[in-house]
Amino acid sequence: MKKLLLIRHAKSSWEDLTLEDFLRPLNKRGLKDAPFMAKLLKKKEIKADLLICSPSIRTKLTSEFFIKELNFKNEIIFEKAIYEAPYENLLEVLQKIDDRFKTIILIGHNPGLCDLTNFLCEEYFENIPTCAIVEIDFNTNSWNEISKKNSKLISFEYPKKYK
Repeated sequence: MKKLLLIRHAKSSWEDLTLEDFLRPLNKRGLKDAPFMAKLLKKKEIKADLLICSPSIRTKLTSEFFIKELNFKNEIIFEKAIYEAPYENLLEVLQKIDDRFKTIILIGHNPGLCDLTNFLCEEYFENIPTCAIVEIDFNTNSWNEISKKNSKLISFEYPKKYK
C-alpha cells in the first residue's frame, strides 16, 4: 500500500510585478492558510517518509509550515522537474521513487497537480485550490505501478472548505 499527499502551494503574492515567477513569496492569505492546513494534516496523524517539493519560493515557504507542524525529520527533496510541470513529469518523478518509501508528500503547482489528480483518480476535479491537500491511497507496493486502477481518493481538503 502506498499513500500520496498532493499539496498545492499556498496563495502567492503578485505585489511585486518585477519578480520572476519562481521568486514570488506567499501573500497574507497564503501565510494564514498554510499553517491552518498543516495543522489539519497533523490531526490525521499521517506519517510521511519523504517530502518532495518544487524549489520555487512559494512552494518552499509552504513546505516550511508543514515541516514544522508535522515535526517532519525525514528526507526532503527539492526537485526542479516539478516546478510548474505537466502531470506527466510529476508522474515520472513519483514512479522513480524508491519503494521503501510508503507515504509521500509532494508540494507543487497547478495545473500539473490537478491534472495528475484527474489522471490518478476516478473523481474529476475542475481545480485544486491553493493550499489544498489531496490524499490518495494506492493498492500496490511499487510507486512504478500507481494508476487509476489501483487508486482510492481518501480526502480532498482546502482552506475555503473551513471558512
